[in-house]
Amino acid sequence: MDKKKVAVPLVCHGHSRPVVDLFYSPITPDGFFLISASKDSHPMLRNGETGDWIGTFEGHKGAVWSSCLDNNALRAASASADFSAKLWDALTGDVLHSFEHKHIVRACAFSEVRFMLSTLYFCHLVYAVSSFLNIHKDTKLLITGGFEKILRVFDLNRLDAPPTEVDKSPGSIRTLTWLHSDQTILTSCTDIGGVRLWDVRSGKIVQTLETKSPVTSAEVSQDGRYITTADGSSVKFWDANHFGLVKSYDMPCNIESASLEPKSGEKFVAGGEDMWVRMFDFYTGEEIGCNKGHHGPVHCVRFSPTGESYASGSEDGTIRIWQTTPNHSVDEVAKKIEGFHINKEGKTADKLSDA
Repeated sequence: MDKKKVAVPLVCHGHSRPVVDLFYSPITPDGFFLISASKDSHPMLRNGETGDWIGTFEGHKGAVWSSCLDNNALRAASASADFSAKLWDALTGDVLHSFEHKHIVRACAFSEVRFMLSTLYFCHLVYAVSSFLNIHKDTKLLITGGFEKILRVFDLNRLDAPPTEVDKSPGSIRTLTWLHSDQTILTSCTDIGGVRLWDVRSGKIVQTLETKSPVTSAEVSQDGRYITTADGSSVKFWDANHFGLVKSYDMPCNIESASLEPKSGEKFVAGGEDMWVRMFDFYTGEEIGCNKGHHGPVHCVRFSPTGESYASGSEDGTIRIWQTTPNHSVDEVAKKIEGFHINKEGKTADKLSDA
């Protein structure tokens, strides 16, 4: 009989306060990367596969609520409670520009240039090739939102130019992301339910995906087919083209974040107030895994672009990277736990993180 397999995470320390947002870059020639936002005001960049720390972005003076990377992980952006969003050089950690706001900034997102490039390739081959040779300039837009209830779209090729503003959000903006080759923006609000779809050209809401509770997490699947949302104790999947509700599942507790596996799309993970990270079957909603280890509510979960692992961030200030398919038996884990000890400096040395 096969011994039961359990997930043993890589435990990433470094943040001194709760981790509230996680973002994976696409796969680049140098691998893929993970950036985290925390209330300690310092976003951190890590190797997305190993969790190894690469660098810390220092400059904000308030909690950082959101962070992201551009398509090649050459630039980073962050949204903060210090009334600013910042653009960073991801290689050096230097601030490239600070976008000042009049209130707390809760969310930011780079434009989805991978879809733009594919369109250009088929329509204008020569231009696409020249763009590819200078690809870091192709992430042209950064969008921000927050307590001002205003969407701001910044042109990254003209950093000092005033942004395009859309000021019709019905509530404080909690999350935002791009859709349909940057022609549509998805937003959710802190204090009211639903996901709103904005037409970029007209600046108007063209549709609302109705939910009973405020949406705390919204993710567009890697293949562009689904929108995954978390609201209250529910995880929902929406058709990203026709916007119909595809599936809705009740969770064991209030869920703050959910993420769909990007390759097969056959499973998803969710985390919330009970401190556990659960995995579910996409087609049936059946729970197929439950990972324990965090010591506070789970605020964010995201699958890596390979689908082989996923990360969770918690109130306890740690990030944990879990393998999608566990490869440790219960007996193996028990032996590793025996090696858990206190080092000479009085700090715990978690052998499990090296498993």
